[in-house]
Amino acid sequence: MIILGEDEIFIPDIQYVVFRECHADWRLNPHPVANYDITYIIKGRARYTIDRCPYELSSGALLCLSDRLDKAALTYPDQLMHCFSVNFMLKNSLGQQVALPLPLISTIGLKDDLIRLFNELVSANRERHPGYGIKCRGILLLILHRLLELTVYSSTRACEDYRVQKTMRYIGLHYAEQLQVKKLALITGLNPSYFGFLFKRVTGLTVKRYIARTRVQNAKDLLQSGSLKVQDVADACGYCDVFHFYKQFKTIMGIPPSHCIPKKGADT
Repeated sequence: MIILGEDEIFIPDIQYVVFRECHADWRLNPHPVANYDITYIIKGRARYTIDRCPYELSSGALLCLSDRLDKAALTYPDQLMHCFSVNFMLKNSLGQQVALPLPLISTIGLKDDLIRLFNELVSANRERHPGYGIKCRGILLLILHRLLELTVYSSTRACEDYRVQKTMRYIGLHYAEQLQVKKLALITGLNPSYFGFLFKRVTGLTVKRYIARTRVQNAKDLLQSGSLKVQDVADACGYCDVFHFYKQFKTIMGIPPSHCIPKKGADT
């Protein structure tokens, strides 16, 4: 899992990049997603079905799919979808696959800087001038950084406050414990009220929301390992009530926990 704020090297391996202007009969037949698959809609509407769950998406929506999710889609003749789509793997410097903490669906709006980056990525991949591979990987990393700002931080700034960074690192290590805002504020030496205000100002999330995202992302990783049941994963990630875990997981990830468990007999 990517630990936000950590100084790490990430290497994307791009499988395909496309700017799609859909025609009236366009549709994607049901198929499993390989690697990471990101779609950014900049015009029109589409109906996506992810693991049998339908989602209505329109201009400004971002869809972030990970390996093993099933995807199908169609557009509407009176509101034809235009979108950018990129499929890729992401590894760290040790060759280990990295999990992105991006929500399944986000409404980020039309961002000129993001559209410009996607256009540059499509052009570089299409023209394939010498060194285009390095250029494409660099542009994709800028896109991912921007998407993390818009969805995880909900901010145009990086997390620069050392007290917030310290809190995030502590949560990353102790997310399975019953964390309280008062205890976290004590660690930073701040008044609880000001601490909560500062954390949200820097990250765009309340402390409780950030803790929930951290727990759910770690729960997803455990579920995808296929070695634990949902109840065991809930316990391991700090949830005393499995029903609360189920509800929070689906709210954040857009899918129920059971959809992250590998199917028996599937390739690993």
